[in-house]
Amino acid sequence: MIIAGVSLVADLHGALFWEDQSLLVVSDLHLEKGSSFAARGVLLPPYDTIATLSRLAAVIARHDPRMVIALGDSFHDRTAHERLSSPDRAAIAALQARRDWIWICGNHDPALPSDLGGVVASEVAIGPISFRHEPTGAAGEIAGHLHPKARVSTRGRSMERRCFACDGERAVMPAFGAYTGGLSIRDAAFAKIFGTPGFMAHVLGDTRLHSIAASRCY
Repeated sequence: MIIAGVSLVADLHGALFWEDQSLLVVSDLHLEKGSSFAARGVLLPPYDTIATLSRLAAVIARHDPRMVIALGDSFHDRTAHERLSSPDRAAIAALQARRDWIWICGNHDPALPSDLGGVVASEVAIGPISFRHEPTGAAGEIAGHLHPKARVSTRGRSMERRCFACDGERAVMPAFGAYTGGLSIRDAAFAKIFGTPGFMAHVLGDTRLHSIAASRCY
């Protein structure tokens, strides 16, 4: 995937890897979403955090990045980090070992504490790329927040999958979290960012990425 002249590898788990910078980017982990819902009486299996961290560990093992940027909404609410179990905290520390780690603040977690390891920032710029949580439509931007998904027809049936939204100058990343939903790539929110229906949905398949014009999705 090319963004503002930079070549990045799109991982099928929904991460981006910038090989020249040894940089891995993930977005919208929404850790402790299950416990947040449980506090409101909506009972979900309490395994979202461990499932998300296990997938993240697999991606980190595959690419062995020098730096990881988490693009906001890493935690589902303002106190989610307080509900992390000791094993989950240890898992995060193990992922951070020997690498730089940046937590970008999101709308769900705008005031991250300093005891999570790594550093906290509102946004980060590296070369021509700016990393932030909420997309603005600026050139060279990689953002999250919207949880893009695409519905496509294949072999006579419809399929809905998470996807990257990208037009070569900017990208919106899929949500990485186990319990995260999605917003249709045909929603008006994406038209505002890209300014044209001529952007692409890079859909996460079982064995490869499927690049489909957003206008062909529904």
